[in-house]
Amino acid sequence: MMVTPAPSAMNLPSHPTLNRLFRLQYEEAQKTHVLLYPEGMVKLNQSASEILLLCDGSRTVEDIIATLEAKFTTSNLGKDITSMLEEAQRRNWIE
Repeated sequence: MMVTPAPSAMNLPSHPTLNRLFRLQYEEAQKTHVLLYPEGMVKLNQSASEILLLCDGSRTVEDIIATLEAKFTTSNLGKDITSMLEEAQRRNWIE
């Protein structure tokens, strides 16, 4: 199945990867994934976690969308995923 990203996805990196200043890990005490960085920590919701876990530099935005749509047996997630990736880029979480 071919996934068409939202038009704004064109501004995103072709193969998003976490910024080297951040580390994504699961925090058992908080029962969620967090982004750790030198000045602190960002607690992520499940959706953001699922998306960022796929930002390993080997997948395109389209691959990330297709993977999550298959995982959750749904469609039309492109707009929400690209919106989250745009926010992550704005916050310098991804490059």
